[in-house]
Amino acid sequence: MKAVCIYRDERFSPNSVEVDRAILEAVADRLRRRGCEVTFVREADMAGSDGRETLRGADICFSMARSEQALQVVRESGVRCINRPEAVQLCSRRSRLDQLMRSAQVAMPPLAGDKGCWLKRGDGSAERRGDVVFCATEADERRAMADFRERGITEVVRSIHVQGDVLKFYGVGDGLLFRYYYPSDDGISKFGDERLNGAAHHYAFDEAELQREVRRLARLVGIEVYGGDCVVSSDGSLAIIDFNDWPSFSRCREEAAEAIGNLLPHSQQNV
Repeated sequence: MKAVCIYRDERFSPNSVEVDRAILEAVADRLRRRGCEVTFVREADMAGSDGRETLRGADICFSMARSEQALQVVRESGVRCINRPEAVQLCSRRSRLDQLMRSAQVAMPPLAGDKGCWLKRGDGSAERRGDVVFCATEADERRAMADFRERGITEVVRSIHVQGDVLKFYGVGDGLLFRYYYPSDDGISKFGDERLNGAAHHYAFDEAELQREVRRLARLVGIEVYGGDCVVSSDGSLAIIDFNDWPSFSRCREEAAEAIGNLLPHSQQNV
């Protein structure tokens, strides 16, 4: 069996280049143990004929790519891909994802509040710190919107700030893996935005409800490898504030790699 693994381009891995590479390489190790022949390719090399040639003859693709060019090549190849290009595009377009979550009544921040708000670029994944901005006042919000416009970003998602415990969740499939962690417990953070909520109080909440809600969202998006952020308020209520395709799984890499490897069809796991 032949598998292609596509590295994520560095511009889509702010402060996470090494850990993103590490999870894909850990998955490749599992694939080899299952008898797969594994080929690695950079996302930037997927555009055009080179990408099509790489995928020719492949049985499956494990891709962390996010660029439109790479996703288009994968889609046109017809090779089964984890994650599906359409699901990755939906995660990357925050404005579309926000609309989907609202319409499906996924647990989210309220539409109004008095503790400030977050503005996030809605046309793609975050590539730098300024792509996600906290605004404490209306003046902050106006300045942030002006900055987005200057950078040519016209789609912006507005999310009310929710006070409470910030936790990061990771998932694979519809039950192969689900884990969550508090960034304030171990200090691991991409941009440090979680510090605004302070140290976690570890408020009591229904863990089964969180798992059900995240998996429901994953099914709506049609994604198999995913992660995100959630705020747990003092009353135990949940608000999912971010949802992403294929995170780094830095807190549970080996366990996640095993679960992702298990996404191979059973008939192909012992080729």
